[in-house]
Amino acid sequence: MKPASPAGPAGEDASPSDPMSAKQAVSPEDAGIRGTEAGNPILVTGLPRSGTSWAGKMLAAGGEVVYVNEPLNPQRPPGRSPGVLNAQVTHRFQYICADDEDPWLRAFSDTVALRYGYAAELRRNRSPSDLARLVKYATAFTVGRLRGRRALLDDPFALFSAGWFAERLGCRVVLLVRDPVSFVGSWQRLGWSVDVRELLGQPLLVRDHPQVESVRRLAGSQDRIARTAALWDVARAVAEDLAARHPSIRVVRYEHLAADPVAAYRDLYAWCGLAWSDRAARRITRACTAPARGLSPGNGFAWTGLSRTAYRPMDSRRALTAHHDRLTPEEITRIQTLTTPHL
Repeated sequence: MKPASPAGPAGEDASPSDPMSAKQAVSPEDAGIRGTEAGNPILVTGLPRSGTSWAGKMLAAGGEVVYVNEPLNPQRPPGRSPGVLNAQVTHRFQYICADDEDPWLRAFSDTVALRYGYAAELRRNRSPSDLARLVKYATAFTVGRLRGRRALLDDPFALFSAGWFAERLGCRVVLLVRDPVSFVGSWQRLGWSVDVRELLGQPLLVRDHPQVESVRRLAGSQDRIARTAALWDVARAVAEDLAARHPSIRVVRYEHLAADPVAAYRDLYAWCGLAWSDRAARRITRACTAPARGLSPGNGFAWTGLSRTAYRPMDSRRALTAHHDRLTPEEITRIQTLTTPHL
C-alpha cells in the first residue's frame, strides 16, 4: 500500500490448539526484550494522516522518551535505516506475527533498547545526509539509554502488527483513528492512492485479520475515494479487534485529542506511564494553538528534518474542520455512506 506522493491476544489465555500459542505465551522479559530502565516502549500507530506524528511529538514533549520516526516505512528516508532497525522491510504495512518474527524480534529488541547499529548503517548508507542522520539518531539513542529514557516508535505502518508489538515487545500502543471524512479528504488532497495488493499479498496478515479480504473487490479499481474509504473501514475494524484483545492497546480518536489537547494528552500521559509536567503542558499548548506554517499553498503536507517527520505546530481545533475545503458535499455524503457501518 503506497501513497502516490513521495511522503509516504494478550488479554486471553492461549489455547493449546492454537499453533502460535507457544510463542505468544512467552513474555517480553522471557524473550530477553526490555525497554530502558524507565519502563516499556511506546508505539503510536494508526493509518497515515491520522495524526501519529503529532501524537508522538506531543508524548515526547515531557522529555522522557526518544522519538523514533517510522522505522517500518519502506521508503528512505525515514525508513531503510539499519542503524535504527536492522531488518528488511518488504511491504507497506509490513505484517509481523509469531510465525515470522525471528528477524523482527532481533531487530526491534535493539531498537526499543536504544542500541544503535553503527556498522549496519555504515554498510548501507554513507552519503553526507546519511551520516548526519546517523549522528542524530546514534546520539539520541546513546543519551536516551544512559538517561533511562523509553523508546517511542511513531509508525503508521505498524498498525496491523500492533498486537505483536504489545505481546512480544511489551509496548504500550496508542492506536489513532481519525474521522473517515477528514482522513479520506486528506488523502484526496495529497493525491495518495491505495494499492490493495500490499495487504492481500501478505497471507499471514489476511489469515490473522480476515477483515482485509473485504478490499479484494477493489483490486484494480480506479475509484480512489472507494479504495481509501475501504482502507479506513478495514483499519477501524482491526483497531477495535486489537483493543478488545489487548489491554495494552488503546484506540484514541484524533478528534478527541484535537478538541482539548492539554486535557486529552494529560490523560494519555497517565495511561502510557509518562509523568505529566509543566514543561509538557507548555509545549503541548504552544504546539496545538499555533497557526500552521511552512506549508506550500494548497499542499497541506511537508516533510521536515533529518528524520523526515510530517509534524507541524497547528491550531488543532481548526484542523477538525479542514476536510470541508477538500471535498464536495457529494463526496462527503458518499464517504459517510461507505464508512457508516463502523461509526
